[in-house]
Amino acid sequence: MRRTRASERGASRRRVLAGIGAVAVTGLAGCSGSSAEGDYDVGMTPTAFDPRTITVATGETVVWRNTSSRGHSVTAYDSGIPEDAEFFASGGYETTEAAREGYLSEFGGRIDSGETWSHTFEVPGEYEYFCVPHEQAGMVGTVVVEA
Repeated sequence: MRRTRASERGASRRRVLAGIGAVAVTGLAGCSGSSAEGDYDVGMTPTAFDPRTITVATGETVVWRNTSSRGHSVTAYDSGIPEDAEFFASGGYETTEAAREGYLSEFGGRIDSGETWSHTFEVPGEYEYFCVPHEQAGMVGTVVVEA
């Protein structure tokens, strides 16, 4: 069977497009909020939570993963959570001040690179939180919990 120039160009074009498609699919691998090390909802870059705001349903658990090389914390603002909500902070602290003191004195509540920390949100409302060592750099976030 003899190929014409048009059929050769068509075959060549299909090979190129197939190659581009394979590269695109490979390049998109891992672009969701998960990694080979496990799923997470909020990543921690050197000085930011990513995403800064996340919306979940009542009863859902949010998982933070330190995706940077710096140590971080997740600490609620006492005045930034719904009235009936449980306070949350990596390290298990019961107040914002206790979490600050614990981190600054002995790195209590520190989440190292690659580690995760999670909290389940049972009360609807907005929860404002921050990273103790990077708060001044603007590392703050919000969890919106819908009923």
